[in-house]
Amino acid sequence: MTDTAPRPFIQVAKPLIGREEREAVMAVMESGQLAQGPKTAEFEAAFAAYIGVKHAIGVNSGTAALIVALQAHGVGPGDEVITTPFSFIATATSIIACGATPVFADVDPFDLNLDPACVEAAITERTKAVMPVHLFGHPARIAEIAELCADNGLALVEDAAQAHGAEHGGRRVGAFGTGCFSMYPTKNMTTGEGGMITTDDDEVARMCRIIRNHGQEERYVHEHFGLNWRMQDLNAAIGVVQMGHIEAWNETRIANAEALSRLIRTVETPRVRAGDRHVFHQYTIRVPSGRAALQEALKEAGVGTAIHYPIPIHRQPIMRKMGFDSASCPNAEAAAELVLSLPVHPSLGPEDIEFIAAAVNRLA
Repeated sequence: MTDTAPRPFIQVAKPLIGREEREAVMAVMESGQLAQGPKTAEFEAAFAAYIGVKHAIGVNSGTAALIVALQAHGVGPGDEVITTPFSFIATATSIIACGATPVFADVDPFDLNLDPACVEAAITERTKAVMPVHLFGHPARIAEIAELCADNGLALVEDAAQAHGAEHGGRRVGAFGTGCFSMYPTKNMTTGEGGMITTDDDEVARMCRIIRNHGQEERYVHEHFGLNWRMQDLNAAIGVVQMGHIEAWNETRIANAEALSRLIRTVETPRVRAGDRHVFHQYTIRVPSGRAALQEALKEAGVGTAIHYPIPIHRQPIMRKMGFDSASCPNAEAAAELVLSLPVHPSLGPEDIEFIAAAVNRLA
């Protein structure tokens, strides 16, 4: 009689790094060109083509992408930027880092992204930009938000940190305004750490390149304020390899999500708006009661989960200390009490999907 080996724990996220990435990094190390150089330029060209824009500017994090993009649009002290309260805190702190004020508008209950009607109601004479987030990989109602920005002379900065390859109306996010992507290890693709800014605007692209490099266009001539936000070629080398896999990985995420939604019967599964391509950075269910108990039970059953995000940004302690907590966003606050993300990453096999769904159905 032989013992049955225990089933491996299913992690909620799993970075995909293989032999190709390791070899690419070693090649850069052997070249001696470690900082921003030819690999960064190669990665930028590939990413711009993927999104369908003229320019992509590599930086050293998704947060850097947001700050540099906002500064390239002239956002600064005295300005307001309308954004969502239901996101990672960097969405708001990047605005504060520019000296501007985040103004929180509520989310659409359908997809938990910024509601265009709430954006319109929040516009004032101080509004300089709007920053929607394509949350969990589902596009925001970005065409409507872009129209609002155009009508009111506002910059559109898309926080697409979770939405590499997501589409709205057949157009990739990051191509409607100035896109900002994160390459953190758990994203749909990674460079270890890193970020990317995308735009069709030549002047915005020029300013982004200046700001990421200490404000200099000509060496040692600093006409603008900037810091070191540059991407390293070490990171870019990983990104170049991952560009060759991103679409296959996205398709696997979508297939995994569709299978989970077919199998799960006891909780509400993610909504996808008709005509949108959701790339499922997260597969997020809504649990009307007993979320903490379900999360613990799934952990004991061998399924990892995560809550993104248990406290809306405008209710975070630091926002209260800084006086940015006055917004009324009941939809975002309700969502924070309901959401629970399940594994959906490309490393999962059919048997993993069935196991996850069965565990949810049994325990929810």
